[in-house]
Amino acid sequence: MTIPHVEHAGHDHVHREGCGHAAIPHGDHVDYVHEGHLHRAHDGHFDECEIAGHVPHTGHDHAHGDGCGHMAVPHGDHVDYLHDGHRHAVHEDHYDDH
Repeated sequence: MTIPHVEHAGHDHVHREGCGHAAIPHGDHVDYVHEGHLHRAHDGHFDECEIAGHVPHTGHDHAHGDGCGHMAVPHGDHVDYLHDGHRHAVHEDHYDDH
């Protein structure tokens, strides 16, 4: 998985525990849900946290949706579901890792 370095310019809010935005564990860092996208701290600023490319999550037999027991995370034009430390998004007939 590759996360590109795309700085979120003009972001004067500092995300941290208790800042009012949902904190989502994501690999070796924490993302914060803000304005429909995800930010991560990086070298004194915040980056958009997006995986480059299509990364299918194979062997996933659980169907995510309302009441599935996993946190729903608004993400642009869709909803991701936090599952086993990463986010899943519906894509065609499978889930992608986000």
